[in-house]
Amino acid sequence: MRKMITLAAMSCALLASACNTVEGVGRDVASAGDTVANAANDHK
Repeated sequence: MRKMITLAAMSCALLASACNTVEGVGRDVASAGDTVANAANDHK
């Protein structure tokens, strides 16, 4: 159980360092949404 908790904590730290801030996550999600919307408009 201790190994699972350690692994989960390390995974969370790695994911948090990828975006650094909540604002960064928001930009990533917005960018993905824009990409999908643009692709949908291109295929109308």
